[in-house]
Amino acid sequence: MEAPKKASEIKAAITLVLGFLTGLWGYSGWAVALFIVSMAADYVTGTWAARARGEWSSAAARQGLWHKLGEIAALLVAALCDIAVEVLLRSAAAPLVGELADGHYLTLLVAIWYTFTELGSIIENAVKLGAPVPEWLKRGLALLRSKTDSGFSP
Repeated sequence: MEAPKKASEIKAAITLVLGFLTGLWGYSGWAVALFIVSMAADYVTGTWAARARGEWSSAAARQGLWHKLGEIAALLVAALCDIAVEVLLRSAAAPLVGELADGHYLTLLVAIWYTFTELGSIIENAVKLGAPVPEWLKRGLALLRSKTDSGFSP
């Protein structure tokens, strides 16, 4: 098989998989997946930074893992709230509660907020590792987290 045709087949397969996952998860699922990847990258870069500075300890590493577990618990609470809202909207009580947003918006917002937090921490770890990081990137991540924290209100 010639290379251009094989590359097209690989692209088609990737597009198919990503399309399927988007249909299955929606945007909230991708936000959660991005959060998990960011969380893992933060833990790895934090470990590298601590080792590079001779400050690594198993107690600090455990504390970092407990912190990550807390983030996952908070994200699960947001997902449960979204499920509860959806059940409420589909129930007989729906006319009593008025108009509520239909969708998984709490999960999406919490996952994005934690992702920006993790990305900011990765930048801090990069600085500790000696990498130059543009100030606009640091400020931009802080602004994105702040906007997410305020629920995208003006």
